[in-house]
Amino acid sequence: MDFKLTDEQRDFVSSIRDFCDRECGTQEKREALTNHHTELHNGDLYRKMADLGWLGLTIPEEFGGSDGSMLDACLFMEETSRGMAPIGGYATTLIVAGATKRFGTDEQKQQILGGISKGSVEAIAMTEPESGSDVGSLSTEAARSNGGYVINGQKVFISNAHISDHVLVVCRTTKGENKHEGLSMIFVPKDTPGMEMQPIDTMGGRETNTLYFNDCEVPAEHLLGAQDQGWTQLMAGLNTERLILAATMLGIGQRAFDDALAYAKERKQFGRPIGSFQVLQHRFADLATDLEAARLMTWWVASLNDEDPDRMLPKEASMVKLFVTETAQRVALEGMQMMGGYGYSSEYDMERLVRATLVSTIYGGTSEIQRGIIAKTLGL
Repeated sequence: MDFKLTDEQRDFVSSIRDFCDRECGTQEKREALTNHHTELHNGDLYRKMADLGWLGLTIPEEFGGSDGSMLDACLFMEETSRGMAPIGGYATTLIVAGATKRFGTDEQKQQILGGISKGSVEAIAMTEPESGSDVGSLSTEAARSNGGYVINGQKVFISNAHISDHVLVVCRTTKGENKHEGLSMIFVPKDTPGMEMQPIDTMGGRETNTLYFNDCEVPAEHLLGAQDQGWTQLMAGLNTERLILAATMLGIGQRAFDDALAYAKERKQFGRPIGSFQVLQHRFADLATDLEAARLMTWWVASLNDEDPDRMLPKEASMVKLFVTETAQRVALEGMQMMGGYGYSSEYDMERLVRATLVSTIYGGTSEIQRGIIAKTLGL
């Protein structure tokens, strides 16, 4: 199995790295772009990437994209995360793009995929106050009315909804004995009457929102795919979603490692750099090994996805999400420990990297859920 990048891919990575160094390469620049580190997405920077053609990596050329591979997208997410580029809206946008490519009408593809290529952000709403890991228990309803749908219910922890052009709402259109039947996916454009949004303050900044739907009316053509087939459509995209989250955390973990290593080479105690002490050398060796394993696993799952985008990869997708997010979290926490009080101080980026990794083992399916899925594939 050959995981060697092509010359074009290596040049692509170098271009992203140069862009990030130029546009957000200092803490002062990142602070200005993120409103003092409280916002995770900067629209102006995002549109610059759109102008470079980077946001349409996985989108067909007919909709303004470059029809690239999932591996290309993973390289983009890893490198922009490593460069701490404030484009937090990209991950959910890529998830919605995948669902639209699979199940969208030509009109939906033109609108959604075309918009993404030009710099629009998209969000997806699954989680509810009483429905987290058990997605099938969601209760938000969409009833047929006047040839369209009327949505009522509540969603919570919806990433990037406040900056998105549409929210792809997973809701119940038919009630039955099987909780996984009767779900549908419906696009709700921003500013649609009946959809109210409230921000949720988190330790990571402004990222998630609570959504309230009160007789929110949308046309029938906003239905994505087939009515009552939402569960099947969700399952088709979960593999890609978990890979997306893994690639993002891989970059953050690598940045935490790089920053900690640079600090260990410069910081002196007892008359010599702290990196010269064997106890830290061995910890860096372990973390570097884990990161390389995480990178190979990410590229491996991406290559499997590119071989057959419609193939279900429950074991592999859960493995990569589990291993990479837990690795990134461990690297960041170790980095903070090795940097001591400076790792905890806002003077350095490490404390923000730690906060970014903490939620990664929760969203997109917790580590416990991933282990459960893996166990089932082993016949347990």
